[in-house]
Amino acid sequence: MMKKPVLDLFFNPQAVAVIGASPMEGTIGHSLVENLVRDGFPGPVYPVNPKHEEILGLKTYAAIGDVGAPIDLAVIAVPIGGVPGIMAECGQAGVPAVIIISAGGNEVGEEGARIEAEIKAQAERYSIRYLGPNCMGILCPPNRLNTSFAAHSAEPGNLALLSQSGAIC
Repeated sequence: MMKKPVLDLFFNPQAVAVIGASPMEGTIGHSLVENLVRDGFPGPVYPVNPKHEEILGLKTYAAIGDVGAPIDLAVIAVPIGGVPGIMAECGQAGVPAVIIISAGGNEVGEEGARIEAEIKAQAERYSIRYLGPNCMGILCPPNRLNTSFAAHSAEPGNLALLSQSGAIC
């Protein structure tokens, strides 16, 4: 079986899981699922949260390993301290790419730097490519992919914007 190109995992995934999905409007976990559904992502969207059975009409899973189907991309929106363990769970479930929305890494000091080192170690252990932590996600309008918590979507067109700063985006 041929491996999918890395950028396709992020910009053209076939299935997306949202870890930290929430039914509560106004939360990042809700916005992530809502944006994928609203923008018409064509593949399956798997909300993951052990406290809920359904979010926005989608069956919700207690853990990424419970999905039981291939997932190209996981979007993580949980407190940063839980991210290293979730990275290991993603690796065990065969998820090759992860976007980490969670903040509180290097930008907050020594403890955050330690957590980011753990995230990196898990990513290397399981050969996971990742973006983040502390990022807004990715919008790829031609593929109807919106893994951000932005309030508005973008229309397909001929302009691209890459930014290190979520504030600029």
